[in-house]
Amino acid sequence: MSSAVEVSIAVRPLAIVGAGGLGREVLLLIRQLNEQRPTWEVTGFYDDRAPAQPSIHGVPYRGTVADLNLTPEPLHVVIAVGSSRSRQAIAGRLTSPRLQFATLVHPGVVLAPYQHNTIGAGSIICQGCILTCDITLGQHVLLNLGCTIGHDAVLEDFCSLMPHANIGGEAHLGTGVYLGTNATVINQVRVGAGTTVGAGAVVVRDLPGGCTAVGVPARAM
Repeated sequence: MSSAVEVSIAVRPLAIVGAGGLGREVLLLIRQLNEQRPTWEVTGFYDDRAPAQPSIHGVPYRGTVADLNLTPEPLHVVIAVGSSRSRQAIAGRLTSPRLQFATLVHPGVVLAPYQHNTIGAGSIICQGCILTCDITLGQHVLLNLGCTIGHDAVLEDFCSLMPHANIGGEAHLGTGVYLGTNATVINQVRVGAGTTVGAGAVVVRDLPGGCTAVGVPARAM
């Protein structure tokens, strides 16, 4: 007679920084992850601007970013803020040694361990994204719904890709690059740190850092 063996899975506490629309989407992502395997217990939302209601989809608002630093127990954190610059500023303020950044990958993402991809702490990869092979994502990278990333692409820390942005093979995005919805960076192109690429733009040649580029082909303004 065979006997069943119970395997206990530790569910880890997690706080979401950002009580806006992306915060609610990240809460949905976490709940969808938990449907596959119980992993996270969302303990609360933190935001310097209090939401209109004391709870969001059943999760309480617990205070500001400064309040989060005062947590007495170890806690995982994810920053659900779309702006690259704001996400970087918030990460710099979360200084408590009790806090650890969580990495969230939606179960509907096309990504497998054998593809030799690297994903930094604090990154969020949303439903429908496709990553091929030998890709490097830095810390706190956000890939919103339906983004595609080609082979050997590098996205440095705090890059933000809005829904259906596309990155070609061997492209390189510097720290804090922001791509609007449906923006494209073709293969082997470099985009400098802090640059914003507008929605629907197509980047076909290198862009300097700190600029805004729009159009097809994209040109720095």
